[in-house]
Amino acid sequence: MGMIRVAVLSLLAALTLGPGPVLADEGMWTFDNFPVKAVQKAYGVTIDPAWLDHVRLSTLRLTSGCSGAVASGHGLALTNYHCVVDCVTALSAGGPDLMAQGFHSAAASEERRCPGLQAEILVSWTDVTRQLRAATGGVGARDAVIARLEKDGCGLDPLVHCQVTALYHGAQYMLYRFRRYTDVRLVFAPEFDSAFFGGDPDNFNFPRYDLDVAFIRLYVDGVPASTPERLAFDEATPRDGQPVFVAGNPGGTARLSTLTQLEVERDVALPPMQLQRSEERGRLLQYAAESPAHTRATADVLFSLENNFKVFVGRQKALSDPAFLEIKRRQEAELRAKVASNSELRSRIGDPWADMDAAQMAYRASFLRYAALEAGAGNVSQLYDYARILVRGAAERGKPDSERLREFGDARLPPIEKALLDSRPIDVDLETVYLAFWLSKTREYLGVDDPAVKALLGADSPEAVARRLAAGTRLADPAVRKALWEGGRSAIEASSDPMIRFVAANDAAARAVRRAWEDQVSGPTDEAAGRIAQAAFAVYGGRAYPDATFTPRLSFGRVAGWTYQGTKIAPFTRFSGLYARATGAEPFKLPPSWLKAQPTLDADTVFNLSTSTDIIGGNSGSALIDAEGRMIGVVFDGNIHSLGGDYLYDGALNRSVALSSAAIGEALAKVYGDTRLLNELREP
Repeated sequence: MGMIRVAVLSLLAALTLGPGPVLADEGMWTFDNFPVKAVQKAYGVTIDPAWLDHVRLSTLRLTSGCSGAVASGHGLALTNYHCVVDCVTALSAGGPDLMAQGFHSAAASEERRCPGLQAEILVSWTDVTRQLRAATGGVGARDAVIARLEKDGCGLDPLVHCQVTALYHGAQYMLYRFRRYTDVRLVFAPEFDSAFFGGDPDNFNFPRYDLDVAFIRLYVDGVPASTPERLAFDEATPRDGQPVFVAGNPGGTARLSTLTQLEVERDVALPPMQLQRSEERGRLLQYAAESPAHTRATADVLFSLENNFKVFVGRQKALSDPAFLEIKRRQEAELRAKVASNSELRSRIGDPWADMDAAQMAYRASFLRYAALEAGAGNVSQLYDYARILVRGAAERGKPDSERLREFGDARLPPIEKALLDSRPIDVDLETVYLAFWLSKTREYLGVDDPAVKALLGADSPEAVARRLAAGTRLADPAVRKALWEGGRSAIEASSDPMIRFVAANDAAARAVRRAWEDQVSGPTDEAAGRIAQAAFAVYGGRAYPDATFTPRLSFGRVAGWTYQGTKIAPFTRFSGLYARATGAEPFKLPPSWLKAQPTLDADTVFNLSTSTDIIGGNSGSALIDAEGRMIGVVFDGNIHSLGGDYLYDGALNRSVALSSAAIGEALAKVYGDTRLLNELREP
C-alpha cells in the first residue's frame, strides 16, 4: 500500500482544489484551462494557444469509448487495436479470420467500414453555467434545459454534436460542439497475438511488448475526409526525461468525491460487481474454448471483463487504505470548517455534506435493484440493447423534446439511429450466454419472489428465457430494426417479436427504478456535489482540473520509469525483449509475420515506453505528443500502480504506457511491408 501513502501530499491539491498548484505532472486539464505556466516552469516548454488549438483539432473521441489522433491530411487516424477489436471481429464474420491474420488495405477501395463506429473532434465550447443554475425542479428541469441548449447549439445537423457537460460536479457547465464523422473505415490492424501480446498476465504491468495500434480513416460523402489539422508522425527514438503530452478523452474519475461516496462505492458497489465479473469471465472462457469462432466472438468482451476486473481490484485496494481515508477525513474537515466560519458562504450553500450522506443512504438501499433492472439490464446483449432503444425510442420521440429521457433528445438521436441501423454480425449462442447470466444474477440479487423477477422469468429458468429470446427475435436483421424505428409506436405495439414484447412488458418497472434512482440518488448527489465544489472554489479558488468526463483533456509529464520497493524499472522496452519474452504458447505467442521478420528488424528499436502523464480509462488510443506537437507514440495502458488513479495521482509511481511511433514505423516497414500507409504517415 505504499502507493497510497506516497500520494498523501498530492491529495490536498487534487481533492480539495487547494490554493497551491497540483503536483508536477498531475491533472487531466481542459483545453481552455491548461496550466501553461506550470509546464513552462517544470519543463521549460512554451505552450501557446495555437499549439493547443492544433492538438485539440487533431484529437478524436470514438464511440467505442476510446480516443484517437488524426495522422494525415486525408482523414487517416491512429488509435489502439483494442479500441477497434469489435470492428475487426465484425469484419471477420463469414470471411477470413482478421483477428488471426490482421487486416491490410492495399488501396482506399479496400478500406472497410466499421459498423457503429463514429468519431468526433471538439471544435468549440460555451460556458452555460448560468442557464443550468437557473433550472429548478430537480433532474427533469435540468435535463429539459440541457436538451434545449444542445438543440439550439447544433440544430439537427447529423454532422454536428452538441453536449452539455458538468465540470467540477456542476460548479461549471460547458456546452461542447463536436464535428462528427459517421463513416469510419478500418485501414490497418495487426494480428491479435501481436496487439495483445502478453494478454491478461501483462495487462497493467511493465515491461510490455504490445503492438496495440490500428489505423482508421474518416470519410465524408463516401470519400476520405480533408483533415488539415493533423499530428506529424515522428519516428525518432524517445528520450528518458523528454517532456511529453497526452491528448485524449479520459472517461471518468472520482477525485472530488466525498468520503461517504468513496465508502459506499467500496462497500456497496464494488464487491457484487467484482463477483459478477469473475463469474462471467469463467462462463465466457468456457464458451471461447469451444471453437475458434467462439474465441473470436468473445475476444472483445473478455478483454473488457479482464481489464475492468483488474481496474476495480486496484480501486478496492485504494479505498481500503487507512492512510487514504484519513487524509480524506482531514481534507473534508478543513473545508467544512472554512465554510462554517464564512456566514455568507454557509448561507449560500447550506449543508451539502448532509444532503450527500442522505443520497448515499439511498444509494445503499437501491443500488442492486438499479443495476439489475436498469443500468445493467440485458448485460452486454446487443439484441436486448436494440430492443430497448426501439421500445423507448418509440415512446420518447412522440413527446416534446424537453420531456424526453435525456438520451433521446433530438440533438442526440443521430448517433443512436446510426448505431441501431448499422449492420453487424450477431452470435445468437453468445447472446444467450449474456442474457442468461443477467437473468440469473437478477434473480440471485433480488430474490425469487421479487415482482420484477417474476415478471422477467415467469415460470421459466433464466436459461430458458434467454434461449427463447435470442433464438426467436429477428432484431439481428437491420431491415427489421429500420422498419420498427421508422414505424414508431404503432410498429412497436403491433410487433410480435419476442425480444420487443419482453422489453416492452418490463419497461415500466425499469423506468420506475430509473426514476427513483434519479430522484433519490443521482440527482441529489449531483446537486450536493455541485455545492461542495462551489464551496471549494470560494475557499481555495479554481486553480485545479475537473474530474474526467470523457471529454477532451490534455495531460503533461515526461518519459520516465519508476522505483518500487527498491527495484528500478526502466522506461523503455525494445524489440529484442519481445523475442526474449516469446515462448510460443499463449499469450506469449508471436504470429508468423513477426517470426519471419526477426532477422530484418532493428533489435534496439524502442517498443513500449512509460511516462508520468496522468491518464485513466478512455485515454486508450490517445496520442503521445512531444513539445513540438509531433506524435511520438500512442497510449494504450497504465502500470499496476495507476489503478488507484480514479481517486488520486501519485507522481512517484503512476505511469502511462505507450507504443512508440518508432516501433510502429519499423513494424509497418519490415513486418507488414505496408508502404502505402507508411508513406502517408511520413507526408510533410
